[in-house]
Amino acid sequence: MNESAEADDRGYSPHAGLSMRRSNLLLCFAFLLVVLASSAVAQSQAVETGKFRLHKFEQPIGEETYTIKQEKDGLIVSSTFLFTDRGTEVPLKAELRTRSDLTPISFDIEGSVSRFSTIDSSVEIKDNQALITENKTTRHTTVPTRFFTISGYAPTVMQMMLVRYIQRHKLTGPVATLPNGDVTLELRGKDKIKIAGKDVELDRYSISNLIWGRESLWFDSAQNLVAVVTVDGEFDHFESIREGYESGLSFFVLKAVADGMQRLAEFSRKVSPDPKTAIVISGATLIDGNGGPPIPDSVVVIEGDRIIAAGPRDNVVVPKRAKVIEARGKFLLPGLWDMHAHFEQVEWGPTYLAAGVTTVRDVGNEFEFITAVRDALNAGQSLGPRMLLAGIIDGESNTSWGIIRASAAAEAEAAVNRYHKAGFQQIKIYSSVEPPIIEAICAAAHKLGMTVTGHVPTGLNAIQAVEAGMDQINHVEYLLPVLRPRTFRPLQGAPAPPLDFKSPEAQRAIEFFKSHNTVIDPTLAVFEWTLHSAEKPFSSIEPGAGKLPRQLNGQINNTGVPASAAPQTAAILDRFYSIVGALHKAGIPIVAGTDQVVPGFSLYREIELYVKSGFTPMEAIQAATIVPARVMKLDKESGTIAAGKRADILVLDRDPLDNIRNIRTGKTVIAAGRIYDTAQLWQSMGFKP
Repeated sequence: MNESAEADDRGYSPHAGLSMRRSNLLLCFAFLLVVLASSAVAQSQAVETGKFRLHKFEQPIGEETYTIKQEKDGLIVSSTFLFTDRGTEVPLKAELRTRSDLTPISFDIEGSVSRFSTIDSSVEIKDNQALITENKTTRHTTVPTRFFTISGYAPTVMQMMLVRYIQRHKLTGPVATLPNGDVTLELRGKDKIKIAGKDVELDRYSISNLIWGRESLWFDSAQNLVAVVTVDGEFDHFESIREGYESGLSFFVLKAVADGMQRLAEFSRKVSPDPKTAIVISGATLIDGNGGPPIPDSVVVIEGDRIIAAGPRDNVVVPKRAKVIEARGKFLLPGLWDMHAHFEQVEWGPTYLAAGVTTVRDVGNEFEFITAVRDALNAGQSLGPRMLLAGIIDGESNTSWGIIRASAAAEAEAAVNRYHKAGFQQIKIYSSVEPPIIEAICAAAHKLGMTVTGHVPTGLNAIQAVEAGMDQINHVEYLLPVLRPRTFRPLQGAPAPPLDFKSPEAQRAIEFFKSHNTVIDPTLAVFEWTLHSAEKPFSSIEPGAGKLPRQLNGQINNTGVPASAAPQTAAILDRFYSIVGALHKAGIPIVAGTDQVVPGFSLYREIELYVKSGFTPMEAIQAATIVPARVMKLDKESGTIAAGKRADILVLDRDPLDNIRNIRTGKTVIAAGRIYDTAQLWQSMGFKP
């Protein structure tokens, strides 16, 4: 008989016992799997989550959410970052894996950092080697003992982890970062802020070299990042504020300004102490800006922030005990003006001075930031040019800019009054303002003695904008439609023909602008930058693009249009040059402005492009000196080198009237009577010699 088939008198069989034992083993194994799975889940559970509200020019534009998970003996930090800027989405995702001591193991970032720039980068660490991939190009590098992985201002959580890493390891001085560069963290002080009715004390830090210049960051006592005041990939003001702290936005902006201006004031005192005696510039050729012939062997005398004498040596009395600067073989120009500035960081101040720019007109900025910067600079309490301000007003649309808007006449008048009370000289109209509101803005501004500049809003042309009350127009592109024949129809893919300035439409438009004394700041340099062929290195057009700090290199040099589009864009640029030349020839005021591009250097390029457009070198220089001074009603105290005027002077090595490109040869700049070495200023802002 088969024993396995037998059952004893209790009904038990060997098969049944084996089956039960197997079942119990399976149950135990299943239980073990559950325990292990639960343990794994516990290890990878989120140990921290958070949300930041993203702002541009203090306007809420998006959010960043992050999660930090524990995994085995390390962390996984994940971020989803998204904002919408003037109708364009800017999405970004990043993941950081670290050891338990926050040392990076891997870092991946992909998406956009502005409307015009993308990023696709990864870092993999193995032993002491890093495999770095940037835009599908790979390289290996040896990593130092202490380093961190981060790539620019975004996402915010990566900056928080960077600071935690530095503090965890008690690091001082520069810390290497991958894929590129190094950063320095500095504790700048403590600030108290009231949030939801409670006083909160925060530590204020600065991080240098992550962006061009410095950022300001605030942390609470638990090492949570609360706020970052920085700039984005377009140089624009950018603020990231932890959820719950949004009411402190203006506080953080003002603190960041004050801190930055204080640092520059300290630097200014080192590089240019207040002069104790009169200063004499002796022997240079004086190009005073009035348009007359240059004066060889000149003498210029400065006391305090004023010129007290300027002219031929025989006509000038040199004070006793004056400090004499021998300038034989040099050339003197009035300090330059940039009439289309966006002063987004305090670092623009020294950079403008390095380029010989002693006055700028800012045409659209954060209210708290720019008023604080202006007040410090104009009081001589920091380092940079004198500032004039145009306050921006926009309408409501999905492309609106800034937070000061007007959709009704009462809102328009209130906005104008706010700017006037704060000492702004002008109002700037932006692209979404409705026609009736333009009229209300202009009427309110003119009543208070202010002028109005800006964009031609959507739905209008340049003539209609001036008829609505605008005194000035930013950007040459807005003039093209009113200069073309009404029968003009673009041909797909073909360059448009040259403009005919003898056509009835062109003649009518030019006469209209002339009779209204409309002022134009064309910003040719920014159009050349955006429309040049990508096959041609931008540094071959603008030499300053080859001297940039590392953080600006990609933003400025990785630009241009595809070769297939280059003929069309070249034709557009030629039309822009011809427009500026025709308007100038007709007597319409043209003022030099850059709209940024290469900090400082692009004003040189703007002036050079005016010569290309038909100006004489002297006329091009005047577009950046006496003409803007007249436009801003400051010609009695600025714009030329003459007795009684501000001591704003650029000293050149070579004659700009012989070749306009010699305007780039400045070695010394004098701003309100203080002398600066331009090379020292350039170097302080990270530019190469």
